[in-house]
Amino acid sequence: MAEESQDDKTEEPTARRLEKAKEDGQVLRSQDMTIAAVTGSVIAALYLGGFWMGPRFVDTFTEALTIPANYAFEANLALNRLSILAMDSFVTVIPVFALAIVAAIGSATALGGFVFSAKAFAPKASKLNPIKGMSRIFGLKALVELGKSLMKFSLVAAIGGSYLYLNFDSIMKIGDGPVAAAIAASIETVLLGALVSTVALILIALIDVPYQRYEFIKKLKMTKQEIKDEMKDIEGQPEVRQRIRAKQREMAQQRQLDEVPSADVVITNPQHFAVALVYEMDKEEAPRVVAKGKNFMAARIRETATDNSVEIFESPMLARALYFTCDIGMYIPHGLFHAVAQVIAYVYGLNAVSEDGHKVVKPKPKVPDDLIFDENGRRRDSSLAEAN
Repeated sequence: MAEESQDDKTEEPTARRLEKAKEDGQVLRSQDMTIAAVTGSVIAALYLGGFWMGPRFVDTFTEALTIPANYAFEANLALNRLSILAMDSFVTVIPVFALAIVAAIGSATALGGFVFSAKAFAPKASKLNPIKGMSRIFGLKALVELGKSLMKFSLVAAIGGSYLYLNFDSIMKIGDGPVAAAIAASIETVLLGALVSTVALILIALIDVPYQRYEFIKKLKMTKQEIKDEMKDIEGQPEVRQRIRAKQREMAQQRQLDEVPSADVVITNPQHFAVALVYEMDKEEAPRVVAKGKNFMAARIRETATDNSVEIFESPMLARALYFTCDIGMYIPHGLFHAVAQVIAYVYGLNAVSEDGHKVVKPKPKVPDDLIFDENGRRRDSSLAEAN
């Protein structure tokens, strides 16, 4: 089978494709964003910490340039002095290095997150192929990267050169003053120059991040067939099928519960079965089942009926007969017309009072012998039914 071209990959990568790429160490990254973040953080550290770092550097350089006469004849003293000055300088710049490391890690993980994949370090035979190696060096992508690098260098060089040109006279006069003033002026000049260069780096990063995102998504795009194969693979997994069936059951049950408030009556076992019926006398030829359930679902139907003032009628044999002979949305079977009619008539007349002042008597509906079921859905003999 021939390899699919990039032109065939027109579909956006799925969540699973992105997750697999992450496992392989392929995440969105922007070197220009990292460079801008590190440079900006270093400049910020130098600027904000200048009141502490400046005097320390001045003292360190002053001591380094001021050598007592006896040090010329004592090598150990000179080495000790230099080591102390070097340690002082290192301690001074530790906060800058620490902030630069944090900025590098933070900017790298801001786009694609923190990823450590052993697959990214594993040797790949394709990288040892000299033909593919040459194509990476002299290919179109390499030329694009070279052009980008030249443009970035030109932009930074132009901005940095403009800064040096505009401040050339003041830079040349730095050495005319005292040592402390010269060091302070040098630091200020470097900071301002770096700040100007950082603006250029930020502009480059703002252009590079969308481009890298586009290239990353383009590289992971899929064909329609790949998406179909992935869906088949996902749906073929037992745990996925189980989740899908569970979700479907949950949705079906919720649809049933939504119909219970409109029911005329809920007939129960009373604990194990519950069937909700609705009868629109002017529109339907017979009562219709809008919800039914067993055990936990039966309890939810009863609870919903109670919350919405729907009458609950206890009749074990009738509840089981309706449960095992009717599906959702079906009319009740002809053999149960009389029994259900008694129940609905009772519900309709609950609030009515007869002429002698007595309320409607609760009926005891009978179920035909051929529609009597036990709790497991097996038909039972009429002699056993009489016992219930």
